[in-house]
Amino acid sequence: MKNQAALITIALVATGLSWSLFAADSQPKPKFTTKEIMKAINKGDDSICKKVTKGTASKEEIAKLVACYKELPLNEPPKGSAASWKEKSSALAKAAEALAKDEPGALEKFKQAVNCKACHSEHKPD
Repeated sequence: MKNQAALITIALVATGLSWSLFAADSQPKPKFTTKEIMKAINKGDDSICKKVTKGTASKEEIAKLVACYKELPLNEPPKGSAASWKEKSSALAKAAEALAKDEPGALEKFKQAVNCKACHSEHKPD
């Protein structure tokens, strides 16, 4: 009886471990780090982000913006809460996608979502 209980316990633990490993592997991995995204999209006076806010970005630049910003929510926040990071970075990704689709009001939504100070004050490491 004891052996049977021990075998059942081992089986349950092994099943739980395999499910947790499966769940961890099913999480998409980001293609770009947050630092890479910020450098590629936001850095400099001629950045894609600045071009977008001025209305001078090409379709290709907007596509690159979307591709990069969609990766942000997949990254861990450098500091601060994961929930806040997910909320802010997801809003930015959705606003970028709206730009690419040329949705009405997309530029204004993007300008609100790309509030650097709001995100940096909470998530950028010192």
